[in-house]
Amino acid sequence: MKAFLILEDGTVFPGTGIGSPKEIISEIVFNTSMTGYLEVLTDPSYAGQAVVMTYPLIGNYGICREDMESGKPWPDGYIVRELSRMPNNFRCDDTIQHFLEEHGIPGIAGIDTRALTKLLREKGTMNGMITTNAAYNLEEILPKIRAYAPRGVVERTTCKEKYTLAGDGFKVALLDFGAKENIARSLNQRGCQVTVYPAFTSAEEILAGCPDGIMLSNGPGDPKECTEIIEEVKKLYHTDVPIFAICLGHQLMALAMGGDTYKLKYGHRGGNHPVKDLQTGRVYISCQNHGYVVDTKSIDEKVARPAFVNVNDGTNEGLSYVGKNIFTVQFHPEACPGPRDLAYLFDRFVKMMEVKKDA
Repeated sequence: MKAFLILEDGTVFPGTGIGSPKEIISEIVFNTSMTGYLEVLTDPSYAGQAVVMTYPLIGNYGICREDMESGKPWPDGYIVRELSRMPNNFRCDDTIQHFLEEHGIPGIAGIDTRALTKLLREKGTMNGMITTNAAYNLEEILPKIRAYAPRGVVERTTCKEKYTLAGDGFKVALLDFGAKENIARSLNQRGCQVTVYPAFTSAEEILAGCPDGIMLSNGPGDPKECTEIIEEVKKLYHTDVPIFAICLGHQLMALAMGGDTYKLKYGHRGGNHPVKDLQTGRVYISCQNHGYVVDTKSIDEKVARPAFVNVNDGTNEGLSYVGKNIFTVQFHPEACPGPRDLAYLFDRFVKMMEVKKDA
């Protein structure tokens, strides 16, 4: 079946339809990971977006359900150069084609994803439509494409009620803003008892559980849209409970303390982004997935100081809060997909809880 990707600037990429035949309008973003496409598909941070995979062959090892980072895929659409329809892997449970069909996600294959990625880098992230309607009318659909914006995506992706992963160590409260499962797993593997709370849980309810530490997760969308959550994060800051925040959680903490965020031209999405630890001078390769960053010029140095920086473009990748047991990072130390260079940050968080407990 023929399909078309139509961008808001009027550029049209013809290709072959994959997954569901339905029509969607979404924000078009690209991911540079060479492997880990299932983890990308099941990362809730992609809610409200359609993902372009820059690696040319996708699906060659199929769908391995134990690698999923949530219970379902979240992107609105999926865009690839070539989709493997005959995966070969002893762990394979399914094909991407069937997986996309099963979850109602449309996609397009057979387009020049290199040209598309270069266009998104030059012009910035754009909205687009995936359609199988060959009789489309650009004059009619372009205003609709340009008007699209992801809304309410944190509410869509968060868990509906709290649940606990048993552990005999420290008690950690994890706020789920669209969390990847490996965040809770990484804490649980270190002995922590992890209680996962829905995104809009009040600070009072979280603190009533007497946690030894609080984790603010990743998630989708514009952080400034989360006004209610920001107010609760502000209350958590004013406690003495150690806090570790990732990605959206990092941005929300900065906003809660008077900082600002802005949208990147085309975002950071992939498993090969270098970040520098400003304390040690060491550079690590990180997994990333975000379109917004904290503006360090907006941060009062008496409140927080930059802890990590992106080596490619100099944007902020982490903050250390002055006089508080709080540190936050923009990248994904839990990986999945991507390198595990920065998993030691979970150990740092556990150490913070130990020190606080012994104080």
